[in-house]
Amino acid sequence: MSLAQLRTHFGVGRDTMAAWLWNEPTPEWTRRPNAKDDLRAEAVALRRDGHTVPDIATKLGVAKSTAYLWVRHLPLDESSERARERRSEHSRRISETRWEPLRQKRDAERAATNAAEAAWVGELSDREVKLLGAVAYWCEGAKAKPWRPNNCHAMFINSDPCLIQLFIRFAELMGVDRRNLKCRVSIHQSADAEVAGRWWAEVVGVPFELFRPPTLKTHNPSTVRHHVGDAYRGCLIVEVPKSRELYWRTEGMMRGIASATGGEGDASM
Repeated sequence: MSLAQLRTHFGVGRDTMAAWLWNEPTPEWTRRPNAKDDLRAEAVALRRDGHTVPDIATKLGVAKSTAYLWVRHLPLDESSERARERRSEHSRRISETRWEPLRQKRDAERAATNAAEAAWVGELSDREVKLLGAVAYWCEGAKAKPWRPNNCHAMFINSDPCLIQLFIRFAELMGVDRRNLKCRVSIHQSADAEVAGRWWAEVVGVPFELFRPPTLKTHNPSTVRHHVGDAYRGCLIVEVPKSRELYWRTEGMMRGIASATGGEGDASM
């Protein structure tokens, strides 16, 4: 008989009947088959493999609350590699959810600012290019030293193609023929120097065959370098032959700029 039939037969309540039968096993015929027994077993197996409750719920197509009830007796081992990856991934998702709207807003503002300032620059006159070129050279080019005051040889090196192009235009406005420039790539020996050289040749408009042999930097495996891969093209060294007068003129322009801006000091330092 079922519990309901027994309560009716004896005229007692649920608690009394439960107390009478507390040590009696439930008859097999009263057990209802559970269609999710296989899923429960699979959930337990997944949990033992280190999966989280949301992962299990997604994989098995059940509610998170159901997945939790099935595996709550199996806490994750927080010292395992899987647990560390899970925590890292969880932190990354939270960070992206929180900061991504702000990043998108920042990137949009940056792009708008860049576009506005680029439009403001417009066309550059020859005089402006000469002034900009002189400043760029004085920042990045080779300069005479107090112990070698007459070593006035114009050589410009940079990894930014915009600055390289600015210097070459500056040199041309100062009377230098682009074809007479001596160019060579300075790059780590672990990179492809020829590919980088051909790329720079297109940037400066000088045939690659006219480039000098590259300067290879010794590769140090212990150094952590982020500028690697196909985008890494090293630096371009541009030398101007017979450039003493060009150097003097650049030095004079820098003295004039320093004077015009209220600065003092020796432009050769």
